[in-house]
Amino acid sequence: MDIDALTHPTDTQTAARALADAAATAGYAPSIRNTQPWRWRLTGSTLDLHLVRSRVLGSSDPDARLATLSCGVALHHARVAMAAQGWQIAVTRMLQGADRDLLARLHVHRRAPADPASATLLRMIPSRHTERRRVAETPVGPAALAAITTAVEAEDTRLHRMLPGQLLELATAAAEVERGPAADTAWQAELTYWTGPAEPARSGNPGDFPITARRDRAATFVVLHGRADEPLDWLRAGEALSAGWLTATAYGVSVLPHSAPIEIGATRQALRAMIAGAGFPYLVLRLGTADPGDADPPRVPLLPAVQIIEHY
Repeated sequence: MDIDALTHPTDTQTAARALADAAATAGYAPSIRNTQPWRWRLTGSTLDLHLVRSRVLGSSDPDARLATLSCGVALHHARVAMAAQGWQIAVTRMLQGADRDLLARLHVHRRAPADPASATLLRMIPSRHTERRRVAETPVGPAALAAITTAVEAEDTRLHRMLPGQLLELATAAAEVERGPAADTAWQAELTYWTGPAEPARSGNPGDFPITARRDRAATFVVLHGRADEPLDWLRAGEALSAGWLTATAYGVSVLPHSAPIEIGATRQALRAMIAGAGFPYLVLRLGTADPGDADPPRVPLLPAVQIIEHY
């Protein structure tokens, strides 16, 4: 008999508390337009992750691609919390025959030694944030970039580093789209990042981009991509984003995700051409270091745990 397996009611209760704590930790996960489109359902030693359709942005994310990716970030946060606290879990994604909005199930198997690498990532979760300020002139070092890439690849996803010519190509595609009607102001603001003037005015609004891509010369731009373009791939891309972002935070590297190039068909096709033969793009990321002269960014509000965790 496996003496580490959950065979006693007290063990199950302890595991349930650990899962509830992990779901609360997942509430720190970044999400598209801060929609936080997830809900957790806790039953004994099992935790289910559901996509909340009412929080999906119908106009800019009709396929729920980015919402599912956001849920993947939350899933990885929960996985990190469990591993760091010394729990071995089984994760089943996209359960066959289940509701399509049941994205993943975490089931506690046994106690295990706490994972030091996960403990490091867990410490990064509260301090991780979206860096909308200009980057400093110091580029991301090769060791940090290699560590971020390794973390992403461990989640069955890849990073493509964009060359200057590819940035120009993406900006050209975005400029074509920008000439049409804007879907919403947040979408328009992000496209302006790629197409705006060389010397834009600074802005202090949390949702605005203070500088254009052509002026972020010290930044490293990468495309998060994978082999297919199905819900499972989007979920895994979110887990990869979390792994890479938390690793970046540990290395002092800032991250700014760009979703507009994915939301718009023309720019998404331009990105796919850049990674020809490598699969499908999920997100564009700007990596850099924050300008020390800028003030700390404001924190976005999080949903309380009672709104994202159901107990059964």
